[in-house]
Amino acid sequence: MASLSLLRQNHLFSATLPTRPKPKYACSVTVTLSPKIALGGSRYCYKLNLQNKLPRDVIVRSEITAAGSAGEGYSIPELKLEAKVRGVCFYAITSFAAIFLFVMMLVGHPSVLLFDRYRRKFHYFVAKVWATLTVTPFFKIEYEGLENLPPPDTPAVYVSNHQSFLDIYTLLTLGRSFKFISKTGIFLFPVIGWAMFLLGVIPLKRMDSRSQMECFKKCMDLIKKGASVFFFPEGTRTKDGKLGAFKKGAFSIAAKTKVPVVPITLIGTGQIMPTGREGIVNSGFVKVVIHKPIDVQNVSENFYYMRIKLLVPWIELKSHALLRWNYFDS
Repeated sequence: MASLSLLRQNHLFSATLPTRPKPKYACSVTVTLSPKIALGGSRYCYKLNLQNKLPRDVIVRSEITAAGSAGEGYSIPELKLEAKVRGVCFYAITSFAAIFLFVMMLVGHPSVLLFDRYRRKFHYFVAKVWATLTVTPFFKIEYEGLENLPPPDTPAVYVSNHQSFLDIYTLLTLGRSFKFISKTGIFLFPVIGWAMFLLGVIPLKRMDSRSQMECFKKCMDLIKKGASVFFFPEGTRTKDGKLGAFKKGAFSIAAKTKVPVVPITLIGTGQIMPTGREGIVNSGFVKVVIHKPIDVQNVSENFYYMRIKLLVPWIELKSHALLRWNYFDS
């Protein structure tokens, strides 16, 4: 009776409930219940579960201790009118700048084909100007490790995490003439798609093995002729900030052509323009970290070895960002 009266006096109480063991994860589950649910006992909870069609084990808060599962994502800010206005202004500026600068690329294209067919430095300089003009009014970019970039004329395979549509703009501000790989449908967009064609961006049809093979051969051919290529090893943009599984293409090409792999970490783009919300631009800032190149001269085509070499700096950077910038805040 004493314990029952004590429960009635308390507004809330917490109880730790056991859960069924799950492979690869160790979870502690904490459930907060109101006095009515506590006094009603298991029969009340059973009726509540039936009414709401919930599973028997209702997890309110779980602490997953599996490696790489906790602390890797980021929160998406709430949609605000200011972000929508900034988004409209962003696309207005980038469209106006693209039309003007595309004319410059078009005029200079014959000379580029004649003297610099593979690197196309002039076109990438114009693209850098376009990207800089577009992003400067909306967010600041901080660079770290610029000394780790190979010389401009040294072919390499560049790789980066992929968080947002803004990743391309951010990477273009580096001023390096690496060839991106893009879906074929984007080439149909007026002005932007045409500029991508002039830049020498490599088209790819997803889920098409023949297109993938042609892309693979094109990348190797460009590297042998002195150009660099750029990959997002995850293959698509993340929706929650977590690093996805890698595809083998970038690492196989680096191993076969014996060129260095240059890992790049992008921080902040996913919060400014989240995946699926390309119409908004939140306030914030971006950091670009260029890590030391991975030399594959004496390394055989070992995907798992290079994947670990890439994951280490990315995980370290994510932890550093969480501590320094309160990365989970909107």
